[in-house]
Amino acid sequence: MGETRPGQLDEGIAAISWGPDRIDLFERSADGRLFHRAFDGDRWTAPEDLGGALASGPAVTAWAVGQMEVFAVFDDGELWDRYWDGESWHPWESLGGELDPMGGCAASSWGPDRLDVFARGRDGLTWHRWWDGARWVDWERR
Repeated sequence: MGETRPGQLDEGIAAISWGPDRIDLFERSADGRLFHRAFDGDRWTAPEDLGGALASGPAVTAWAVGQMEVFAVFDDGELWDRYWDGESWHPWESLGGELDPMGGCAASSWGPDRLDVFARGRDGLTWHRWWDGARWVDWERR
């Protein structure tokens, strides 16, 4: 494949705000990598390549100021996530699942240390997994 630049999207874009004058934008490139840019109220940062092998568009949520997590279904049919702890990005990690790579995902947070993520399974049903503040709870059908 040729060179991929942010803004050349195959499919998928997500945005989140975790504080005043702050927007974080995530874009899936045509070759399945995730790019991130942030707006600080005055200007956009340069795009950063967060890598990955995304088959779906990204989903993102914030659970506190300066804390956010991005999710995507990868080519292997598993849900993968990467999070920002306020200082640095942590590596991609698999949350497993038997998901439809084209089904996408959605994420939400309703308080500190609580994250919920939903994705379509290969069985056509919606599956749910959540972080309870200490661990990722196993997948359940919704």
